[in-house]
Amino acid sequence: MTAAVATPGSFWRTFRRDREGMAGLVLLLLYTGVAVAAPLLADPAGLSRINGTGMPQSPPSLAYPFGTDEDGRSVLTMVIWGTRVSLIVGVAATVISMVIGTGVGIAAGHFRGAPGGLLNRLTEWFLVIPYLPLAIVLATVFPPAVPKIIAIIIVIGVTSWSSTARLVRAQTLSIEGRPYLERARALGGGHWHQMRRHVLPNVMPLVLANTTLTASIAILAETTLSFLGLGDSQRVSWGVILDQAYQGGAVSNHSWWWILFPGLSLVVVVLAFNLCGRALERALDPRLRGATR
Repeated sequence: MTAAVATPGSFWRTFRRDREGMAGLVLLLLYTGVAVAAPLLADPAGLSRINGTGMPQSPPSLAYPFGTDEDGRSVLTMVIWGTRVSLIVGVAATVISMVIGTGVGIAAGHFRGAPGGLLNRLTEWFLVIPYLPLAIVLATVFPPAVPKIIAIIIVIGVTSWSSTARLVRAQTLSIEGRPYLERARALGGGHWHQMRRHVLPNVMPLVLANTTLTASIAILAETTLSFLGLGDSQRVSWGVILDQAYQGGAVSNHSWWWILFPGLSLVVVVLAFNLCGRALERALDPRLRGATR
């Protein structure tokens, strides 16, 4: 193994000294707590468009701290429940992306000749093709039997793995030339043994650091698709709220609260994931451990 793999104790000591990373972690824990406790914080009945109890598009007040939408629903209630959907979609899509990207990246860097070249060309194809049109096409071809939220998770996951695969491939190529890989080959270790026992543990720090950065991209992607009307309209997410605000004339009616609060939540969570990702990178890479902030 290389020195790049930190022990859990040394990793946590380094991470907790990073002010940016700890700030991002606190924000993520806060939003995760909101998502988990959503049923306790807001009545889900308030999400129904026929159950609005406030004046339509009324500004923030003591009764409705985030104001109301065009149906008199509390924007605070929608933001709370939207936190759960947006985080679930982002995390689930990130898991799919990381599994595909890590597998393809390791295989592309380990295998020589046609197999590795083919996987590298596939990665490059996904890198250069415009992401949004591809995601829109994939989101529209799913059969109606597939729940919309599942379709969105799969679409984001299978279209966002290429950058991870590129990074993992580069790291794998570096690892392949190290002595312990040569010894494993000399002792008769097969491809699966080499990739699982020697390559994967050494690329995991890079994968973990990239996971948090990919999660922010996945949440932004869900918001974008939902804003374009391709999300699950039966489940409230931040993107769905913004889409409904646009369709309801929030801009022309100067209902700034309807746009501000879900948009601000999106920005804060994306920022938190990026802060944690940069801190993870600094904590796991010995060359950057002196750069804690």
